[in-house]
Amino acid sequence: MPDLKDPRLAIPIVLLAGLFWSFGPYVVRHIDGAETVPWQYLFTRGIVIFILLNLYLYFDEGIEFLHNYKKIGISGFVGGIGLGIGMVTFILSVTKTTVAITLLCLASMPFITALLGFLFLKENISISVWISILIATIGIIIMALENKVSGSLLGLIFGMMSSIGFAVFSVSLRWKKETPKFTTVAIAGLFCFLFSSVIIFTNNLNFISSVKNEALFATHGTLVCLGLILYSIASKHIPAAELTLLSLTEVIGGIFWVWIPWLGINEIPSTNTIIGGFFILISIFYYSLIMQSNKRFIGLN
Repeated sequence: MPDLKDPRLAIPIVLLAGLFWSFGPYVVRHIDGAETVPWQYLFTRGIVIFILLNLYLYFDEGIEFLHNYKKIGISGFVGGIGLGIGMVTFILSVTKTTVAITLLCLASMPFITALLGFLFLKENISISVWISILIATIGIIIMALENKVSGSLLGLIFGMMSSIGFAVFSVSLRWKKETPKFTTVAIAGLFCFLFSSVIIFTNNLNFISSVKNEALFATHGTLVCLGLILYSIASKHIPAAELTLLSLTEVIGGIFWVWIPWLGINEIPSTNTIIGGFFILISIFYYSLIMQSNKRFIGLN
């Protein structure tokens, strides 16, 4: 894995990784009939993620990267499935509710990770972290109240399932720190490919969408891979607490791209989304401050 000659470059590289991820919802919004092709999206995206990550590992480690699959273990398997479920429910969420709701649900991932770590790894959680989780929960409830009326409650549920999936991935890596995380992500891509293949085959659907859609599917998969690679390079030089700010880059950027009218989407966040999002952002800032002394690992999204 390449190292940075100047560690000060780590922060802008992490922010750039978040910027790559933030374009994901914008790409999805340009998919023709996105609600009708989620499985074709996951099919192509899964292939792209699996191939690109393995190519990266090959150029970084040579043919020896194949040994990572032998070391994956139960932790890597659980993490890969969790991340795969997170990827599946992400597209289901973003096609059934607003981008803001989906991304703000994902912003709760650090708190869910802390909670799962407490329940399954017996990691202690301070009062300050519980306060942060409570603030985020209030924000999510505010968003849910409105979405119950607007009919997009299902999108909110899928968004939270996606956040839980990513949190499971994070906890699995803390369970066995030697677990090769890029190989785990590759397994998640393989899971998306296989799971979507079963859905497509059993429902007699087409495996391939239009040329435009396939290009967008591949573009999103590439953005995810680029973000993961940049994150990995920079994370060696930045404490885990500061990496929490990465989520802010993705959430704020993702909402911003689909809101800007001249980019063709003009998806304006509702009042409840803004209020609920404010609570979540406050909890993230608060969480980032208290993490300075915790050093808890923050998972990749």
